[in-house]
Amino acid sequence: MIIDTHQHFWKYNAQTHGWIDDKMKRIRKDFLPEDLEPLLKENGVEGCIAVQADQTETENDFLLQLSEENDFIKGIIGWVNFRANNIEDRLAYYAASQKIKGFRHVVQAEADPNFLLRKEFCNGIAKLEKYGFIYEILVFPHQLGAVLEFVRKFPNQKFVIDHIGKPYIEDGYIYGWMTMIKEIANFENVYCKLSGMITEADYVGWSYKQLEPYIEVILNVFGAKRLMFGSDWPVCLVAGEYLEIMNIAEKAVSRLGENEKAAFWGENAVKFYNL
Repeated sequence: MIIDTHQHFWKYNAQTHGWIDDKMKRIRKDFLPEDLEPLLKENGVEGCIAVQADQTETENDFLLQLSEENDFIKGIIGWVNFRANNIEDRLAYYAASQKIKGFRHVVQAEADPNFLLRKEFCNGIAKLEKYGFIYEILVFPHQLGAVLEFVRKFPNQKFVIDHIGKPYIEDGYIYGWMTMIKEIANFENVYCKLSGMITEADYVGWSYKQLEPYIEVILNVFGAKRLMFGSDWPVCLVAGEYLEIMNIAEKAVSRLGENEKAAFWGENAVKFYNL
C-alpha cells in the first residue's frame, strides 16, 4: 500500500497564489482531483492527504468538498487561526469531520523567526491534543531552532516536519540544517515527510547525488518508523514529474528491509493520520 501524504489542490488565483513566481509558472493553473487521480493509479498509489495551500477556512471547505467527491482523498490538513480567541470552538467544529486530520500554518512565510513560540500561537497548539489533531511544521532551516523549542513544549502532540525542513540543497548547505534536524528527531512524537526536495535544489539541474546526503541524514535520524512518502504535487512539477518523485523515494529506501519499506510507503501514514 502506498499513501501520498503531501499534495495540494487549487483553483489558481494570481492574488491568492502569489507565491507562485515566474520560475514556477508551469503551475499557474488549476490542479484538481481529476488531474491527480490518473497519476496515482499509474504509480500504484492508493490514496493521498490533501494539504492546505491557502490560509483561510474557505480552503478547508474546498478540500472537504473535494474529499466527499473523491474517495482517494483519505485525509485533509487544513488551516485555522491558532491565535484567535475562538480557537477552541473552531477545533471542536472540525473535530466532527472524519476527513480533517490536522492543521498547519505557513510559518516559512513569517518574518518573526520565533513565530512558533509566541504565546498566542502556542495557546492554540495546546488545544490540538484534546481533539487528536496533527500539526504539520512548514519552516525554513533558519527557523529550526524555534522548532526544537516548540516540539519540546508539546511532548504529547503529534507533529510532522514537511519537506524534511526545506534544507538549502541548491546552495549545498547541510551542516546547520543537519545539526538541528538531528536534535528535533530525538522527540519520538515528531515524524518527517520525505518530500519537497527537488524544489529546494536547482529546478533544472538537480540530481539524486545532490539529494542523497540530505536523504541519508533523514533516514538515519528518523528511521523507517517515522518517515512517510510525500510527492508535493503539483508544486513538484516545476522541477520534475510525479514518476520522478516516486523514483527518488524508491532509491532512497532501497536499502531498507521489506517491512521498513512497507512502513515508509503507507503503514506509517495509516497509523499517523488514523486513516
